[in-house]
Amino acid sequence: MNTAPSRPARPPLPLAEVRAAGAGDAGAVHGLSRPFVRAGALRDRTLAELARRAADFLVVEAGAEGPVGCAGLRPCADARGRAAVVLYNFCVAPGHQGRGIGSALLDAVLREAGARGAGRVFAATVGSGLLFLRHGFAAGREEEAPPAWRAALDPARGSRILTRVLG
Repeated sequence: MNTAPSRPARPPLPLAEVRAAGAGDAGAVHGLSRPFVRAGALRDRTLAELARRAADFLVVEAGAEGPVGCAGLRPCADARGRAAVVLYNFCVAPGHQGRGIGSALLDAVLREAGARGAGRVFAATVGSGLLFLRHGFAAGREEEAPPAWRAALDPARGSRILTRVLG
């Protein structure tokens, strides 16, 4: 029997909304990413790169606090040439984790990927990937992943490829 005291669950975030990012969100996405880049969980992307790719992103807004989570979706083709998306730069601000924001963001990512006609979503993680696994992702076979994306993964980081079939 586990006798460790349980931590109280954080209350759900009121008025959280997932929306498409705009060019003005690049600074917020960059700021959200920094702690994860420092920890080695995300690749370092410059503010200019994030601004160029702003249309790739969904952000979660927490009322007046502004964005507290983000995820990028890049359309691509899998190894067989079928429509897919790569999910990248997925993060939720440390002070807002455990409040359903990651789940809401991932649900929105999956809906958006489907709306874009993707049959699969690919992600790479250096962590446990538990959130992804709870949302139907499974360990992916490397040879199924988009070749250019797979080639860009840094083997020194120990990333695991996860995939989710849509539809």
